[in-house]
Amino acid sequence: METGLVFTPFLPGDSLLFATGAFAALGSLNIASLLITLIAAAIIGDNVNYWIGYFFGKQIVAHPKIPVDEKHIKQAQAFFNKHGGKTIIIARFMPFFRTFTPFVSGISRMEYKKFVSYDIVGGILWVSIATIAGFFFGNIGFVKHNFSLVIVGVIAVSLIPMIFELIKHKLKKR
Repeated sequence: METGLVFTPFLPGDSLLFATGAFAALGSLNIASLLITLIAAAIIGDNVNYWIGYFFGKQIVAHPKIPVDEKHIKQAQAFFNKHGGKTIIIARFMPFFRTFTPFVSGISRMEYKKFVSYDIVGGILWVSIATIAGFFFGNIGFVKHNFSLVIVGVIAVSLIPMIFELIKHKLKKR
């Protein structure tokens, strides 16, 4: 749901993937089935979000309470034409961006074949890295005994790229 609905960017995808991997390490879940299911869900979710943007995006952003206009969409189109593929892959690892990137890809009419090919790579990488990290670290005593703290740490680490970009953006404005 985090990647499939543009309205749910607050769901903690990284920490949930890590947690499911940790549960698999404890024997509660099968890691292979888990990876296949989660990769499929991530890719399907992004595709749903792409098509929401494609078919309904302009109506959604035309709403007076949404601070996006036609100029922003044209900028997004230019950005995706230049950096689209790597943006889709990198955004998978950045909370909030991971939710909005497929939506903006659809709204900006990014070529679907290009979108889906990068989305598959990004989905496989994101799910695999986060879930397998949980699987390998899930049986470590510290992680078992401080699971909530570890999950907060995973969330904090996943926010670092976004914070870095915000700081970089603020410094550029000066």
